[in-house]
Amino acid sequence: MKVIKRDGRKVNYDRNKIAIAIQKANEEVPKEEKISEEKIYGIIASIENRGAEEMQVEEIQDIIEQKLMQEKKFVLAKTYIIYRYTREMVRKANTTDESILSLIQNSNKDVMEENSNKNATIASTQRDLIAGEVSKDLTKRVLLPEKIVKAHEEGVIHFHDMDYFLQDIFNCCLINIGDMLDNGTVMNGKLIESPKSFQVACTVTTQIIASVASSQYGGQTVDIRHLGKYLRKSKEKYQKHYTEKYKGQIDDKLIDQFVEDRLYDELKSGVQTIQYQINTLMTTNGQSPFVTLFLNLDKDDEYIDENARIIEEILRQRLEGIKNEKGVYVTPAFPKLIYVLDEHNCLKGGKYDYITKLAVKCSAKRMYPDYISAKLMRENYEGNVFGCMGCRSFLSPWKDENGNYKFEGRFNQGVVSLNLPQIGILAKGDHEKFWEILEERLALCFEALMCRHRALEGTLSSVSPIHWQYGAIARLGKHETIDKLLHNGYSSISLGYIGLYEVTKLMTGVSHTDEKGKEFALKVMNRLRKATDTWKENTGIGFALYGTPAESLCYRFARIDKERFGEIEDVTDKGYYTNSYHVDVREKIDAFSKFTFESQFQKISSGGSISYVEIPNLRNNLEAIEEIVKFIYDNIQYAEFNTKSDYCHECGYDGEIIINDDLEWECPQCHNKDHSKMNVTRRTCGYLGENFWNVGKTKEINSRVLHL
Repeated sequence: MKVIKRDGRKVNYDRNKIAIAIQKANEEVPKEEKISEEKIYGIIASIENRGAEEMQVEEIQDIIEQKLMQEKKFVLAKTYIIYRYTREMVRKANTTDESILSLIQNSNKDVMEENSNKNATIASTQRDLIAGEVSKDLTKRVLLPEKIVKAHEEGVIHFHDMDYFLQDIFNCCLINIGDMLDNGTVMNGKLIESPKSFQVACTVTTQIIASVASSQYGGQTVDIRHLGKYLRKSKEKYQKHYTEKYKGQIDDKLIDQFVEDRLYDELKSGVQTIQYQINTLMTTNGQSPFVTLFLNLDKDDEYIDENARIIEEILRQRLEGIKNEKGVYVTPAFPKLIYVLDEHNCLKGGKYDYITKLAVKCSAKRMYPDYISAKLMRENYEGNVFGCMGCRSFLSPWKDENGNYKFEGRFNQGVVSLNLPQIGILAKGDHEKFWEILEERLALCFEALMCRHRALEGTLSSVSPIHWQYGAIARLGKHETIDKLLHNGYSSISLGYIGLYEVTKLMTGVSHTDEKGKEFALKVMNRLRKATDTWKENTGIGFALYGTPAESLCYRFARIDKERFGEIEDVTDKGYYTNSYHVDVREKIDAFSKFTFESQFQKISSGGSISYVEIPNLRNNLEAIEEIVKFIYDNIQYAEFNTKSDYCHECGYDGEIIINDDLEWECPQCHNKDHSKMNVTRRTCGYLGENFWNVGKTKEINSRVLHL
């Protein structure tokens, strides 16, 4: 007989283990409660006489308990149950010691490199990371079903953000910044009234951003258009002041010039406040807020001209950069910028094309902004244009009780991602088996996502007043639960996926850019989308299909599968899987064709997606970038540029990054060796992947394979 262990392993049946377990309990009870050795082996015989080829270990233990009760050995049965429970706790012994100590010693690379906005060497961040390791441990041992944990550890799925699952907090959101500025808010028990000027509005906005970031674990997005009215308030204030002071004494044009000079000073200072505050603030978990500024010139906005000035200044200051500790202008990691292309700024003779040209210069030098096509977004989201929650995750259209669309003040409950290539590996080219395994794993994903959902049910608004009581998400009562915001599609919950290219290659022998492969890939994507739509219809919860932006997960899944299945050409041998639906980086495809191809997958993956292209020497290709920006407006909803030019963000060096004798990247100017603070050209073979070169040898650098 085979015994199926809790982790799914099958081991040979051993009757001595049963005898020892009962005898251990026997030793701890009074004489009258003990059971004879003959009876012990009678219990063992009753198990063996069933003639089963396989039995679950829990089933065997249940039989033992039942037999002891039948013998009226109730104290012994209770003692055996306690022994069984104790063994279970030993089996699930706390394993956080090593991971926590390695954090303190700055050697836990997996955790330290997981988030770009965390400096894992400082005490406040380490405190948060230590808490995260404890949360992971409790989540795996106590909070999640064992099969979900097992699936996560085997790379079947990825249960994102286990380090925060212990707490009643969510992933990412669109802050309702308009409501908070117009109607005031409360922070740390202090009332903050609606601002009277642009400068104060910018300061309050950064305070809100920091407070929100401290009580959630994902990104947040702020729509800058809400600041337009406060710039006008400042202008009206200066106009009134100078008119009352100088009317009749000096020319009106000079008064207007005074107003303009003061207004621009405030505009510049306000935008600088946002940039510097976001980059210097530390949230309570020891990191910079992961925040995105949504730059949208809405033609129906009465403050569109003010907002045009604000966006122009944001781009101008991002183009300049921000000084590091050495006084060198570098590219800040935050805030992320998303610039919306519409008919009046898509470089086709529109009124605001001049701002888009500035955005292109900014992309060339500073890698941001990303671009959203208002035209495509309206087609995909019932005529609406809105920001993603942080950097990638999009909400579905939702109407309030008055029939009005609402996006700000909504959030994402969490993410579980599916490893598609592993299904292809197991199917071994058998399509019937592939779809069978996919269905099993979709059911598992649903169960895991419902764990995330149920963990938030019953959460009281007092957990995070800035979110639930004072406007960032809602204005609930002090002891009210957030449950109504978890249902009826108000918030989203996301099914992510990795490796559409690899699974297509495994099942069809060709890339999904090939017609044969594309047919299969679209079938897979449509099945994933149908799953989320069906779950949403059946539960009323806002399930969405999400093109996961987790680059580290591409490496994690590939590493697990390589260890389990060995090297598979063009799949596990690369050391990474291709993110979501993206074209494999080694395929020779031009930017226009890549965007055209990937746009069809963006529409299916409406819960979040982004496409990118690599442009060599961005700063010397402004005209080419402008042509691609024009193309984005007509052809793809969300896109960004990556570059292949060398650049050190530590000192601003703009030349070739070298490889030193230790096979590390090194800036020849400041000798920076931190790969996260530089762009590096992939020179030798033209390979365009992340952190890879290729002429033969391999060396591990910061948990990434570097081919040399």
